[in-house]
Amino acid sequence: MKRNFILTMLLPLLGVIFLLPSCESDPDSPGTEFMPDMYRSPAIETYVDYGEIRGRENKELKTKLSARHTPKYTIPFVGTDESYVSMMMPNKYKAGKAWEETHGLYGWDLSEESQYELTRNVTVNPYTMTDDNADKILSEGKDLYAAMCMHCHGEKGDGNGPMIQSGAYGDLGVVPAYKSLDTLSDGKIFHSIYYGKGYMGAHGSLLNKKEIWTLVHYVRQFQIDGYGKEEEVVEDDSADLEETNSAEELQVEEGDTK
Repeated sequence: MKRNFILTMLLPLLGVIFLLPSCESDPDSPGTEFMPDMYRSPAIETYVDYGEIRGRENKELKTKLSARHTPKYTIPFVGTDESYVSMMMPNKYKAGKAWEETHGLYGWDLSEESQYELTRNVTVNPYTMTDDNADKILSEGKDLYAAMCMHCHGEKGDGNGPMIQSGAYGDLGVVPAYKSLDTLSDGKIFHSIYYGKGYMGAHGSLLNKKEIWTLVHYVRQFQIDGYGKEEEVVEDDSADLEETNSAEELQVEEGDTK
């Protein structure tokens, strides 16, 4: 009897003890929360410190600057291999200011006028293909092509990918076959992928330069039979055009300064 009486009195008392902390004079206060993260999960963002730990706010941390954009022309550290570092440097030939409107390249490092035509001088892919690495490059290129290009350009590079077949782009969905573009220099193909051309958007923010040069190798398969299967000799005729190119580049630079 005594035991039942104690239990009868103890249980309500414990209930009151747990309920009292939830009572607050502030009508907007939810009272004491024993598991606040179950009600309001903390927003976790990269490099953001809200300066708050269980209701205790540190305003000094809250207003402190964290990660910011790197200075202009900064490039990521990619090792000490000279050819690789050179490949990852900022582009010499840039798209024009018009690309801000046509391709949404706001904030990009652009020239006053497009320098696309000057990229015809880039006749040698800086990502050198040899007998030893040809299979590796083409395998990587195949994966990149499947992820970034095939939906429009088609598995065989014929310009008849699933998006084109679906009619999603309507009359705008006309993609030339790579076979018909075999006169383009490696530089022009790189420039088109990096900055975008025509109805194709820019991929410079989606792929690094090595990946784009890998794609240049891969699409050459659609243009040149047996590409990458045997040693090829690429004649660099840029030296013969040096005088003409220098004059053209000077004209572009003068146009940029106007």
